[in-house]
Amino acid sequence: MAMTGGEMIEMWREAALENAATWVAWGGLVIGIVFGFTVHRTNFCTMGSISDIMSFGDWRRFRSWLMAAGVAIIGVAVIERTGVVDTGYSIYTSSTLQWGGHVIGGLLFGIGMVFAGGCVTKNLARAGGGDLRSFVVLGVIGVAGYMTIGGLFGPARVAVTAPMTTDLAGLGAESQRIDGLLATLTGLGANTANIVTVAVIAGAILVWVFWDRAFRTSANHVLAGLVIGLCVLAGWVLTGLTFDDFADNPQVQSLSFVRPAGDTVDYLMRFTAYDAASFTVATLVGALLGAFLSAITNKSFAFATFSDSSDTLRNLFGAILMGIGGVSALGCTIGQSVTGFSTLALGSLITFVFIVIGGVIGMKAMEALA
Repeated sequence: MAMTGGEMIEMWREAALENAATWVAWGGLVIGIVFGFTVHRTNFCTMGSISDIMSFGDWRRFRSWLMAAGVAIIGVAVIERTGVVDTGYSIYTSSTLQWGGHVIGGLLFGIGMVFAGGCVTKNLARAGGGDLRSFVVLGVIGVAGYMTIGGLFGPARVAVTAPMTTDLAGLGAESQRIDGLLATLTGLGANTANIVTVAVIAGAILVWVFWDRAFRTSANHVLAGLVIGLCVLAGWVLTGLTFDDFADNPQVQSLSFVRPAGDTVDYLMRFTAYDAASFTVATLVGALLGAFLSAITNKSFAFATFSDSSDTLRNLFGAILMGIGGVSALGCTIGQSVTGFSTLALGSLITFVFIVIGGVIGMKAMEALA
């Protein structure tokens, strides 16, 4: 008798749970490699997408970014419905909406990525291609992020953002998911509200993205949006299958790169204290390796460093802002704008919007300083 879809998922889950740490480490590494290779080879860059719009009126890279989110939204809806993952266990869908952190963190991150010449993803791609500046930027992002979680910057973050928090449970909502809020406001069933929300949001994104002929005829941009969206989906599948409160992987998550930069620094310093690399460390290292493989195979690998002291200071300033902003907003241009948004979390949408606004502010500031 042929296995049903549910039986097959449970078979995979049982196999993954037998050695969750190994699955997470090696699976995360593979996902990271595909992600890093794609970002480097297609020149995917969220900061660059805003620059393209402002400088040339070219929306293609921005459409790639949105396409990745649209693909991930549809994919997550499918794997949630089939029981592969429950994103309610992720950091994104809590009923506590930290809107102040999303707004302030998004702005700081957006400004920072301009001064650092790109977001964390772009710096990973550059570092893999031999840019030593990006290695420094990544390290500073990681340290600044950890300092913002519970270090020197932690009390200030809490003091500023904690008052700007809304508990949606008081309004009758179980989470901040947009489909859940729709169900609460309209009385629709949860499944119906989910289908409607996914159809409207993901449908609108994909229609708008492919409406542009310049985008839909650019295989490079279409491929970037598709593969990056699928990488985020793969992360959800992997951590969903290995998730267990009492197992080696008690977290449901997918791609994000601000806190993981700090996790990787910590892992390198305390390697012997860990049994295996976490998902965050594995995907970040994988992204570096994927970018390296892309640079080597297309013969673009070349060492580079800071041009002068002003270049150094500008990049360090941007890295600090990204570390603080990314932690305050609970994610970055991938961690919130694609991974978080794929759960239909309202906070992720707020962060997405304010990262873009921060990027515009950062570019105006750079123009004024030039």
